[in-house]
Amino acid sequence: MMADRNDSDVGSRLPLVRKLVLSSLGVLLLATSGVSFYRHRHLEETVVLSPGVTEVKRLSDYFDGVRGTINDCNLYFLEGQEPGATMLVMGGTHPEEPGGRLAAWLFAENAVMEQGRLIVVLSANRSATTVTRLGGAYPTDFVIPTDWGEQAFRMGDRWSNPLDQWPDPEVYIHDPSGQNLAYVDIRNLNRAWPGRPNGTLTERTTYALMELIRRERVDIVIDLHEAELQYPVISTIVAHDRGEELAAFVSMMLSDEEFNIGMEYSPKNLHGLSHREVGDYSDAVPLEFEAPEPFLDATRGRTTREQLLTGQDEFVMKAGEHGLLFERIDEHGWPIDVRVGRHTSAVLQTMESWTILNPDRPLSCRGVPRYAEVIEQGLGHWLHDPSQAPPGRVVIE
Repeated sequence: MMADRNDSDVGSRLPLVRKLVLSSLGVLLLATSGVSFYRHRHLEETVVLSPGVTEVKRLSDYFDGVRGTINDCNLYFLEGQEPGATMLVMGGTHPEEPGGRLAAWLFAENAVMEQGRLIVVLSANRSATTVTRLGGAYPTDFVIPTDWGEQAFRMGDRWSNPLDQWPDPEVYIHDPSGQNLAYVDIRNLNRAWPGRPNGTLTERTTYALMELIRRERVDIVIDLHEAELQYPVISTIVAHDRGEELAAFVSMMLSDEEFNIGMEYSPKNLHGLSHREVGDYSDAVPLEFEAPEPFLDATRGRTTREQLLTGQDEFVMKAGEHGLLFERIDEHGWPIDVRVGRHTSAVLQTMESWTILNPDRPLSCRGVPRYAEVIEQGLGHWLHDPSQAPPGRVVIE
């Protein structure tokens, strides 16, 4: 009888022990993931200011509604010695598309304007740099090798962080068009233009950017993006009505001299996008550049830092063999150097083409590498060592 009673006591304790073990594992998982999320959100990215950067402002200087928020981003101003037009280059609209953000980085760290003025935004939606796509198994960061070591960057998402804007509605009704969009796109910066001063964080951010564009009398707005190879709007320039001639000129010159890039018209009935609303609600000419990024394809293999940087993926290649892609891919993939180089050349070519079409308002820039130079020397060659920077010339992004 005593043995039976002891066996019964042990059996009754087993479920409790199992619960304690599972609870401990759950707490451990919660703690480790929490540390990872915290490090991602607070990773400091350094910007070594180019000699051409004459001033660094904040987005809240143009609209107080973003002051103190995570989206109160840096604005890098580069003033040429001679007057001319004003161009705004935006990276980080979708931080899961790092080629656009890194291309803008090269301008902030290397550009010197000779004619006209350049404004650079590296984190148009800074909130989206602090989170990765839920369920996407994205790396939280990645590292670019440089001549002086390595530089780390936050990997991001297409949408603002839910920690900064929640909850999502059942249906997102775009303002002011009244068009119904996917609920999650209420956190998509490229579905929230022209924004609202009393709207969500994402809408207030685009409103602040519109105020920047209007008050600084920006002539050209370039929004840098990357796209999955299964998406038809890829390797192209999307142009507002007023930018069609400019975009056609840029496309022709790049395709003839450096790489193939097409041109598409901004749809008049699809609202919230920069290439539509910026042109409709300001005097600026908006253009959007799209480079290929296999990392975003639904048919990709493992989502790793290596895949993000090399752009190589056998599963995406297989999709291409079955005619499921809108851009070619082979064993060489689409490396980050190629994607960044496409964007730097596209921006520089836009300056040159604009100047030909508008000689009374020129744009001229030196110091930034074009496509072939980025590929030859590597993206990291053009990133500068913050420890060697002059005092006061390093900014945390």
